[in-house]
Amino acid sequence: MPSRSSSRSTNGIDKLDFDDNRHPPSTTDGSDAGGLLRDDESLLSNVVDGVIERDRRKLRRHAVKYLSFASAILSCFCAGSITAYSLYAPLFQSRLHFSQIQVNAVSTTAELAMYLPVPIYGYLCDRFNPRPLSLLAAIFFGLGYLLAAVAYRSGPQKEGGFPPAVMVISFIGVGSGSSCMYISAVTTCAKNFGRGKHKGLALAVPIAAFGLSGMWQSQLGSRVLYERSPEHFGEVDVYRYFIFLALLLFVVGIIGSLALRVVNEEEFIDEAVSELERSGLLEDSSFFRRSVLHDNSNGYGTLGSSETISNSAESDNAEVDSTDGKARRRNVGARRKTWLLNHETRIFLHDPTMWFLAAGFFLVTGPGEAFINNLGTIINTFYPPPSSGPPSSNSSATHVSIVALTSTLARLLTGTVSDLLAPIQQASVFDEQPAQRFSCSRLVFLLTSTVLFSFGQLFLAFGLIQSHPSLFALVSALVGLGYGAIFSLTPIIVSVVWGVQNFGTNWGIVVVMPAGGAALWGSIYAAVYEHAASDTGDSGADRLCYGVGCYAPTFWGMAACSWVAIGLWLMAWRGWKRKGIMV
Repeated sequence: MPSRSSSRSTNGIDKLDFDDNRHPPSTTDGSDAGGLLRDDESLLSNVVDGVIERDRRKLRRHAVKYLSFASAILSCFCAGSITAYSLYAPLFQSRLHFSQIQVNAVSTTAELAMYLPVPIYGYLCDRFNPRPLSLLAAIFFGLGYLLAAVAYRSGPQKEGGFPPAVMVISFIGVGSGSSCMYISAVTTCAKNFGRGKHKGLALAVPIAAFGLSGMWQSQLGSRVLYERSPEHFGEVDVYRYFIFLALLLFVVGIIGSLALRVVNEEEFIDEAVSELERSGLLEDSSFFRRSVLHDNSNGYGTLGSSETISNSAESDNAEVDSTDGKARRRNVGARRKTWLLNHETRIFLHDPTMWFLAAGFFLVTGPGEAFINNLGTIINTFYPPPSSGPPSSNSSATHVSIVALTSTLARLLTGTVSDLLAPIQQASVFDEQPAQRFSCSRLVFLLTSTVLFSFGQLFLAFGLIQSHPSLFALVSALVGLGYGAIFSLTPIIVSVVWGVQNFGTNWGIVVVMPAGGAALWGSIYAAVYEHAASDTGDSGADRLCYGVGCYAPTFWGMAACSWVAIGLWLMAWRGWKRKGIMV
């Protein structure tokens, strides 16, 4: 009898070569083989369904992301209505008989309302989402511009009209609406695109749209919503202009409250937490271990000191199948996010380079805001009586448009070019060295823009424009280029140096600075203007001023501030180089 081993060798492997728990394939019919085939088909079907569902989710995320981007651009394209203030500011003097100080009080109040609450609005964006802020902007804009329209139509106070304080109150709503709409839009773009290679462009486009808003709105006011009466023909009809803005911005705010969404926020929160874990900072945080890694009151076991967030995440995942597991995970995720963002805020506030950056921003943007708000009165100083005033080619609307166009061009160019030329950050010493290419730090663009900005101020300080008013377009262009580039590059630098997870709060803290700067330089300009007007012996209700003395001292101070800002930003750049941060 042949042995069993020889039988296996001649006839192939039989069922005895497998363990006792495995069922042999049937040799009499194809039922078992058909079952295996069906199992394979079911497995393949599940895989295909999973891939299709993953692609659908990815497509939905992309659709939401780009719809949010479009909504953010629309919001910014309308939110900068306050930048057209110089279009109707001279009419506050001539129609309502406001003094220059009262005119500046309205604009300064709007600036303070626009900038001072930004950290709060940014905090709300980071902790919750941008949509409620857009709804709040709709309410602020609608009420603010409606009250301003009624106050303007009531006429001068001496003729029974509302006092200037009512106009001041109305522009608190305008400034607050600008702030809410701007920060909700920019924060959405920063978080959705801030980790990609085109972060500069993604931020520059909505910021550029914000600069354009003043241009198109001032042109609409001067060319469409103008007065038809013979004595005031061609002047903007301020009442109708304010009503139009109230309706437009209310609708845009409602759209943003529906469309602005942050996609995959959990991912970069988890990445930031993992980065802190690798750095060892979480081991020093008793709060994080107590609040997030273990919670005895909710049934979480106490982790040993050597265990990390990944262990906690695994235990969290294991609880999903329980009745309240998902709720617990959401609670842990929310507290983890809150802890992280609070920690990031502390790091930001304790970084000396942040204060150098913010101080320079204060010194440059304040003069820029004051220049834009007082364009109309500056132009009028070039045309003393008996002149009939500036021609249409040198009107306030023209120069608002010049500032807006050059500012927009600067924002788009600096955002795009800085993305292409910025040095590449090497994540670790083990990473492959990037290919050698020409690079240029964003600080180079920032410093160059500030120099151009100061040149525009120096032209006014030297009095070169007084005898050649047509050259004022050059001043407007230089100020617009510098101002736009600075407002584009600074938030990009904030996102590069300190990340995007807490961008709303961080940028909100920095962007507060123009409020103080605008208030300071608006007051200085008004005081110099009023002093020069009194020296000319003008005691009328309008208190109009003409000549170099109305503005030159102010712009000497503004130019000096620009060069101090350059020094502060060089100090910040040196600090980032020491930390190995490639800006």
